[in-house]
Formats: sequence, structure tokens, C-alpha cells
Amino acid sequence: MPERDETRINERIRVPQVRLVGEDGNQIGVVDTQQALRYAQERDLDLVEVAPDARPPVCRVLDYSKYKYEQEQKAKAARRHQKQVNVREIKLRPKIATNDYETKKNHVVRFLKGDDRVKVTIMFRGREQTHPERGERLLMRLAEDVADLGTIEQSPQQDGRNMTMLLAPVKRRPEQAQADSQAQAGSQAQADSQAQADSQAQAGSQPPAEAAAADARTAAAEG
Repeated sequence: MPERDETRINERIRVPQVRLVGEDGNQIGVVDTQQALRYAQERDLDLVEVAPDARPPVCRVLDYSKYKYEQEQKAKAARRHQKQVNVREIKLRPKIATNDYETKKNHVVRFLKGDDRVKVTIMFRGREQTHPERGERLLMRLAEDVADLGTIEQSPQQDGRNMTMLLAPVKRRPEQAQADSQAQAGSQAQADSQAQADSQAQAGSQPPAEAAAADARTAAAEG
């Protein structure tokens, strides 16, 4: 159901007096509401209450349809600029191998650079639950390894068979965020260039027998 418009305009303004602002934005002063309404009607405009809590209320003379449209567009723009906060989750085992740890850590780094929060979960199995300190040490190690990008928003907490910690991205200066974005773009370009070079090298490494057969087929076709 669409939200009801509570703005009072024209005859819906029932107070005896208002502080009137003209269509050009200039203050006209405190006048009787009926006088303000006639002022707006003479200009084919609306009398709109813009500050209902003032004493007396402030009313402007304007085209309400246009005003309402502009306010809706401003609200939409504000919502677009509100960055959605995502919470990503990474799961670890207490006895995680070094290579797996590095992979998981790189995921955490990527999420934090993307301004996402990261929920890190240690999953205990069987007798591992009798040594929760191992999980806490692993979580704190991870927090230290990414300290330049993330900060602990929720300390390690036991949750049944799991232990969780929440990391939040560190507020970065705009120039640092731009540098990270450029570095990421450069890394992608380098990877694309390397992939192209590998492809060309593979194409150029055709075995001699296959190359000779290809040349014979070409000569036969031309003959």
C-alpha cells in the first residue's frame, strides 16, 4: 500500500495564520491563511505547509506536483547512495592446513576491501570442543593478519559447536580506496595479459608433424 501523503496543502491548512514564503523564496511575513491562499490562487500555484511545527506554520507558494516529484527523486537518489551492508561468512576448522588458511584469509581480505562485514566461524567436531582456546587463537591470528583492513566488531563467542567473530571494514581515506581500486584493476589487466600470452605460446608450440600435416592440407586445397 503506498504511503499516504500527510502534507497539508491549500484548503487542508486549517490554522488561522501562516508565515508565508513567496514563489521566489522571499519571506512575505505572517498573514491570514485565507489571504495566503488567495495569494497562491492568483498565481495558479499551491499553498504548501513546509514547516508544520513552527508557530505559526511556514507555508510556501509553489507548484505542489512538481515539488512532490522533486522530493521523490531526491529520496530515490539518497537511497541509491546508501551502500548496502553485506555480511559474508567464512568457515574454518581448528586444525586448518596452512594453504587452506591462506586461501580463507584472502577471501576475508577481499570481502573487507569490498566494505563487507565478515562473520568468521570456527567449526568444532567431537573432542575438538574440549579445546575452545584453539579456535579463539585462530580467530585472533586472523584478526591480526587483516588488522590493516578490518577491526573486531564482535569478539570471539562460543555458539554451541561453533565459535564466531565479526570483523568490520576499517574506514579508509578516499585516496586509499581509489588506490586499492586501481591496484585491483591493474592486477586484473595483468592476469588478462598473461592469459593471452599463454594462449599465443600454446598456439605457437604446435608439434612439427601436425604443422607439416597442416601445410600439406593447405597446399592440397590451393592445388
